Amino acid sequence: MAYVTGRIVHDADSHLMELADCLDDFIDPKFRARYNALPKLQAWPRDGKWVKVARAKQSDPDFRSGAADNLLLRKNYEALGAFEKADRPRALDLLGFSSQLVFTTWCLGNFQLDDKDPELAYATAQAHNRMMANFCSVDRRFLGTGYVPLSDFERAKVAAREVIDLGLKALLIPSICPNGHSPSHTAFDPVWAMAQEAGLPIVFHVGGEEKLDPDYFNNGMPRVKDFHGGEENFTSVSYMKIPQSVELTLAAMIFDGVLDRFPRLKFGVIELGASWVPSWMRYMDAGYGAFYKGEERLKKLSMKPSEFVKRQVRVTPYPHEDAGWIITNSGEEVAMFSSDFPHVEGGRNPLKRFDESLAGLPARAIERFYSENFIDLMGEGLAPELRRPKVTQNAA
Repeated sequence: MAYVTGRIVHDADSHLMELADCLDDFIDPKFRARYNALPKLQAWPRDGKWVKVARAKQSDPDFRSGAADNLLLRKNYEALGAFEKADRPRALDLLGFSSQLVFTTWCLGNFQLDDKDPELAYATAQAHNRMMANFCSVDRRFLGTGYVPLSDFERAKVAAREVIDLGLKALLIPSICPNGHSPSHTAFDPVWAMAQEAGLPIVFHVGGEEKLDPDYFNNGMPRVKDFHGGEENFTSVSYMKIPQSVELTLAAMIFDGVLDRFPRLKFGVIELGASWVPSWMRYMDAGYGAFYKGEERLKKLSMKPSEFVKRQVRVTPYPHEDAGWIITNSGEEVAMFSSDFPHVEGGRNPLKRFDESLAGLPARAIERFYSENFIDLMGEGLAPELRRPKVTQNAA
């Protein structure tokens, strides 16, 4: 039986678990040598033990026979459809989600190239986008995301155009501020205009934010292990830093009128948590009230910042957050379901955890959380027949 039955659920966050050779067929040959020299390619080579183990498991008939029974128990490279695109539709059938927004894992943060080497950054982004389009081509329910670095105005326009032409369904941008200009700079208006015209959202995802100063880890005590057993990824202190970049970036875009100039453009904030959203909305409104008389840009806005959020911004809580409280204090329009499949952070039963936190909310608010807010976010990126499909009642 499918994980989801008897209701429509759209998944606003899922991932590929790409192997180290994932961009080989898609990188422009003139950038291949520079790409191969990146520290990540040196640390995680294509023929590394982890690659061999992943491939061996996914080709082992005995291991594969247990895929359905272990659908939400096997994580990362052990998951069904983690990197073999032919397996991913079956994984989605077993999950029972009506669609999935799909993000990278290997390329999150674009190898930290955006400001260090813009030329290579746009080349790796292009390779990622072509790889993503290829992977998602196996099933219309997979809504691939294409990355657009914001380090260069002209290159960003070219990259955005290619994302749309590739048939990808969302434009992924970093939440960290690029060097030398704001992400709200008017030179990016052609990018926002292209996305609005195509009916596709702009999305942020964890990995594109400013990271915690590593000095915080030098506390005189042993280093804390994260979910993956390492010391570099996701701990209680680094967790606190995760939403700060997107809070500031979206606030700048709202105050500088981007959402006002492009009223049909939607923004998704994915895997960056959501408990911060209610206070952020109120804090922006407080700033709007405090500086309204002295700032012409604020006088030009057609509504308060929190109202732009309700109209145009959609956010995914983590399953450990109180989604019911978030919805009660930010509005029914804002929060969306996500599984983070097949990452460890998504947990083994996200539906159960979210259902428990949503108990007591009106049925309309719950429907918005699981499907309607995602449909609103995705716009033309989600085909009409996929928006409210016939509800699955039994086995996938």
